[in-house]
Amino acid sequence: MPVLTGNYIPPGIFKNPDVATIYSAMLRKVDLPPVERERIELSDGDFIDLDWTYSKTPPASKKLVILLHGLAGSSDRAYMKGMARAFRFRGWDAAAMNFRGCSDELNRYFRSYHAGATNDLAEVITHALSLGKYEKIALVGFSLGGNMVLKYLGENRSRPKEIIAGIGVSVPCDLAGSLGAINRMRNFVYSKRFELNLKKHLLKRAEKFPDHISKAEINACSSIRDIDELYTSRAHGYKNASEYYEKASCLQFLDGIEIPSLLISARNDSFLSEACYPFGLAKASKIFHFEAPPYGGHVGFVTSKSIYYHEKRAIEFIESML
Repeated sequence: MPVLTGNYIPPGIFKNPDVATIYSAMLRKVDLPPVERERIELSDGDFIDLDWTYSKTPPASKKLVILLHGLAGSSDRAYMKGMARAFRFRGWDAAAMNFRGCSDELNRYFRSYHAGATNDLAEVITHALSLGKYEKIALVGFSLGGNMVLKYLGENRSRPKEIIAGIGVSVPCDLAGSLGAINRMRNFVYSKRFELNLKKHLLKRAEKFPDHISKAEINACSSIRDIDELYTSRAHGYKNASEYYEKASCLQFLDGIEIPSLLISARNDSFLSEACYPFGLAKASKIFHFEAPPYGGHVGFVTSKSIYYHEKRAIEFIESML
């Protein structure tokens, strides 16, 4: 019955979910050595850029953690750097994915990424194993990237034996429900920021693919759902936004997970609906673990130290599987 209680109590003002969320996303500084960027070619002719950070402890590591960012994010986000740094000090290499179109260069195709794009993750894992050096691989995803990790682990597909564990942090397990939560008035600033960032990205895409989407259509969007209706769903083979949310949500795949996994989501995360807290599934599982601290906001598990709570927990959980 792996529902975990945890012992996270943030310092002072960081009990406030908005302070924790905003500070962690906008103000946290993470010192990390320069990354080594590698472009990998995908089977459909597109590409993904990986940013590599190597273990601080010689000799060369045989352990790799693959990191997946959230909506409108990239490998440059503080939460990605923080996790890479934490694992680096434990003797792990880290490969931080930039989803299609999320690095410094627009990807080649009209399609880009979405919450259920697990085939791209599978190709990155295959590439990592082709290097011939990694014996253990762990997956860590944040928000949308966490949905991708948990969906991948629960799908009816073959997975390499080298994958030992998966972690999801602040995951919108039910995409439609999470969108409803983000659309609440208290989250207006967050939702508007997501919308503007996505529209800025889409406007660049419209310049490259004027026959597929117009600037007028993009500017007419007034919500995240509008963008998912116009672009995310149809560019990736879904009929509409509703079908995308239904089929890409990881919630329906959690009971199929057969690799040790941990989901950490704060109870005061205003981006998540009640369906994003799968207590029942965790209680019935021997392999899927769920921890819901009362505090933490959205990927905002601040501590008084340089390592955040979710980073410490990810390392503890994954290394317990070695």
